[in-house]
Amino acid sequence: MLNVCLYIFDEAVPSSVTGVVDLLSGANRYMERAGKKPVFALSLVAEKDHEIHFHFNNANIQLLNYEEVQEVNLIIIPSFSVGNEGVLDRNQAAIGWIKESYASRTEVASLCVGSYFLAEAGLLDGKEVTSHWAVAADMQKRYPKIRMKSDLVTTDQDGVYTSGGAFSSLKLILYLIEKFCGREAALWISKMFAIEMDRTSQAHFKVFTGQHQHDDKDILKAQRYMEENYRHDMAMDEVSSLVNMGKRNFIRRFKAATNNTPFEYLQRVRIESAKKAIEMNHKDLPFIMEDTGYNDLKAFRKIFKRITGLSPVEYKRKYARA
Repeated sequence: MLNVCLYIFDEAVPSSVTGVVDLLSGANRYMERAGKKPVFALSLVAEKDHEIHFHFNNANIQLLNYEEVQEVNLIIIPSFSVGNEGVLDRNQAAIGWIKESYASRTEVASLCVGSYFLAEAGLLDGKEVTSHWAVAADMQKRYPKIRMKSDLVTTDQDGVYTSGGAFSSLKLILYLIEKFCGREAALWISKMFAIEMDRTSQAHFKVFTGQHQHDDKDILKAQRYMEENYRHDMAMDEVSSLVNMGKRNFIRRFKAATNNTPFEYLQRVRIESAKKAIEMNHKDLPFIMEDTGYNDLKAFRKIFKRITGLSPVEYKRKYARA
């Protein structure tokens, strides 16, 4: 059997704990019904002398001390609430255990922003990584050696797995079930728990709110100008002149501050506006295209799909108000 340790800590999101338990337990039941041995031996582990109890359906799930676990093949780190300051500092001992375990050929996986634990341990350096889209920029800035691919739902490299945001992270558990139990088991779990099996992108879930978490006042001024005037034709020479910069210097500083070129930023502002208009379902696509600064429907569709992972029509089917 595959010995799996799910690390529990005070700030862990309960749904990312119970989701793992439900799916892996379901996979074991499937294997038994198919006349095979269960695959996953799951333990919930925490730090020494650390008491945590999750209360679900009037039942407590008791935890073990991770130092008592003799053999572990896979460690899974659940999610925690975004903006929960100090969670990494409070779990440094566990992060050390994760790092040592990986060095001993234990595989490691993170759900949603649990990826911070793996990054803090240095296990994501040089690897493609995904996480919740809302923390992508912060993670890339905090851990510059990682290669953030926040559109992806799962990544798998050298025994390190990461997953997308919130309930998208359960797609990683499906991936692990398929890897260790076979596709039939994963399909059965997918159907029983109503989770999409082969979705590879979470791009259409992203909400672009502007990247204002920096101290470059000139670039903030340029961003505000672009956000207020995106409906109109806009040349980058015009915007760079507004903040008294040469074009090359402006592009360099803009990229350093926002992690986007000015052109990329403008497209993201425009497409976010188009998404909101499509969701309200008050206007047809040609009108939305023109109202968000585009004059070529083909180009609009291409940029929309590149940013969201869906065509405008597909996005409308999924999110438009009836």
